[in-house]
Amino acid sequence: MIKLGIVSPCYNEEEVLAKSTERLKELFDDLISKGKISKESFVLFVNDGSKDSTWQLIEKLHEQNPFVKGLDLAHNVGHQRAIMAGMMTAKDWADGVVTIDADLQDDIACIEKMVDAYEHGNDVVYGVKVSRAADGFLKRKSAEAFYKLQQNMGVDMVYNHADFRFLSRRVLQALSCYPERNLYLRGMIPLIGFNSTTVDDVIGEREAGVSKYTLSKMLNLALDGITSFSTKPLSLMVSAGLVFIFISLIIAGYVVYSLVVHTAVHGWASLMLSVWFVGGVILVAMGVLGIYIGKIYSEVKRRPIFNVKKILE
Repeated sequence: MIKLGIVSPCYNEEEVLAKSTERLKELFDDLISKGKISKESFVLFVNDGSKDSTWQLIEKLHEQNPFVKGLDLAHNVGHQRAIMAGMMTAKDWADGVVTIDADLQDDIACIEKMVDAYEHGNDVVYGVKVSRAADGFLKRKSAEAFYKLQQNMGVDMVYNHADFRFLSRRVLQALSCYPERNLYLRGMIPLIGFNSTTVDDVIGEREAGVSKYTLSKMLNLALDGITSFSTKPLSLMVSAGLVFIFISLIIAGYVVYSLVVHTAVHGWASLMLSVWFVGGVILVAMGVLGIYIGKIYSEVKRRPIFNVKKILE
């Protein structure tokens, strides 16, 4: 049997933590009775700078339940960094770690399957969503577009996998050697290698509170995923430049023709349209370059990605 750690990032999750802890306790009792995990297994709740009483509730749950541990970050650092903070804290405490959001919308029954897959020689087990019926229409469609866009951009990732996964200790040790500041774990972990497999994950209804993963956060995550693992946007800029050179040659031919037949004045509208259109494309290209340069800027400063305020062991 293994010593299992469950890492769960929390941001303003006071409404769901008590119920989530109760469900995880039932899971632990079941897996311990089956001899699949040790009695020293634990849950590590990572408080990501919550503005409500999330941390106070984690402290209370820690006092009431010996398997509950807590990590209080000094500042809100975002979902990906909070997961990283939890994994890097738990990697020396457990043989393997499962990451799952505090609302437990992911199917926690999959955790037993993940443990079984680990015992069969897999160091990474991805939870792959086979049903998104619990998600709203906009979130479901935007997520599907998000995965397809990344695949088209050449990002190595597991389709329909979010951040519900199992990682063995040696994978966590390897991950700790990745010093990136622009974290996108869905793209980083496949790069590590090691044997991996998947389990089916059916998303359930959120029992309380609201999702903290807004559309803007999803878009920012998509942007991070593409620009951190693919240079294809830069290649597309080159292709767009060649296309506009070709268009400019056509326009040049039209201008010469207009001069010959003395209708040049009538080309003013098309010329202005071309200027504005090409100018817009140039600004977009500069923006893409700016994103990449900004990422380089944040990486070379090598600031810590999180600061720990308090640990409850």
